[in-house]
Amino acid sequence: MALTAAGENMGIFEISTIVIVITALFSYINYRTIRLPTTIGVMVIALVASLAMVGLGHLGIGGIEQTARGLLENIDFDETLLHGMLAFLLFAGALHVNLDDLRQQKWVITILATVGIIASTFMVGSLTWLVLKIFGLDISYLYCLLFGALISPTDPIAVLGLMKTANAPKTLETKIAGESLFNDGIGVVVFIALLGMVKGGQDITVGHVALLFLEEAAGGIVFGLALGFLVYQMLKRVDNYQVEVLLTLAMVMGGYALAELIHTSAPLAIVVAGLLIGNHGRSFAMSDTTREHLDTFWELLDQILNAVLFVMIGLELLVMPFTPRFFMAGVFAIPIVLLARTVSVTGTVKLLQRWREFTPGATPILIWGGLRGGISVALALSVPPGPERTVILAITYVVVVFSIIVQGLTIERVTKRSLNA
Repeated sequence: MALTAAGENMGIFEISTIVIVITALFSYINYRTIRLPTTIGVMVIALVASLAMVGLGHLGIGGIEQTARGLLENIDFDETLLHGMLAFLLFAGALHVNLDDLRQQKWVITILATVGIIASTFMVGSLTWLVLKIFGLDISYLYCLLFGALISPTDPIAVLGLMKTANAPKTLETKIAGESLFNDGIGVVVFIALLGMVKGGQDITVGHVALLFLEEAAGGIVFGLALGFLVYQMLKRVDNYQVEVLLTLAMVMGGYALAELIHTSAPLAIVVAGLLIGNHGRSFAMSDTTREHLDTFWELLDQILNAVLFVMIGLELLVMPFTPRFFMAGVFAIPIVLLARTVSVTGTVKLLQRWREFTPGATPILIWGGLRGGISVALALSVPPGPERTVILAITYVVVVFSIIVQGLTIERVTKRSLNA
């Protein structure tokens, strides 16, 4: 218990130091041994380490496990990701997305990020409700819809990191990356609306949802455009890479915080600002020297934070509420989530094939490339405490781990096979 208490008394510097040291060590082990993509490799090692600590705890050697639990309980994963790391990761991802490519795929991205998310939420929620009944887990339909809402959006952090190594055609990469960057807006609106119904404190109507969408999604886009344009004008008036990199850093941190303060979608705002700076800013407001330093800075920050995040996901196993029933329910949730993704993607492709051509083999790549990640875990942690939260957390974790490891490690193979079929 003394070790746990020591963990609880750690400050933010001590916690950050431990997490960075662990991430560096796991990255080194991955590079020297299994040589998986860094994010997946460090997560696999973190999962193995977590299982080893749990095993030692069952053998009566619980000191290390208690210390690790104390450390993880001191880290608010929801706060750390959704109100901290996400701003940097989204900007770094949006910075390298070509706006012209995005415009060409706008209808696919829009339908997948709107109708696809809503349809998937209800499909996943309904089927999960039936599965949980089979396992004797009496969870209300509303909570199952909440699970559907948090697991349906594809995670931009997981997707963008792996699309770089999948060797997918540019058009497909743009579809998957664009969808993952923009579906947070709809996903958050649906999640917040359902969360309000779960808490019972809000009268949820069509008008309320429409207003919420206007504030969150539309407001985030408008705010992101204004923010990006302001910083773009400042960048045009400076020719010093230190100042320009610092301006982008201030924009990401200050813009995200301000967007949350005025109740608009901070993730969407940062994505839009990142697209503006990454396209117009790079072309018209930066020298070659600045572009080189800006790319190096944000690429390095992106890789470090990605590695840290995936280590944290792996170590979260230690504080996840697992029982055999929860685990099996999570295993059954995997095909449900994949089925919903299949229906939403296939429907979108069939609808749009009347007006545009798709790369042969596009459908299976779009389905398998829709990864779930840390954002789903963070949203699950924001569900109000109770028995329902425990079940949702456990099944979310199982789906996310499967998505990152299995889909992440096989997306390149699926891409090659689909394109050559």
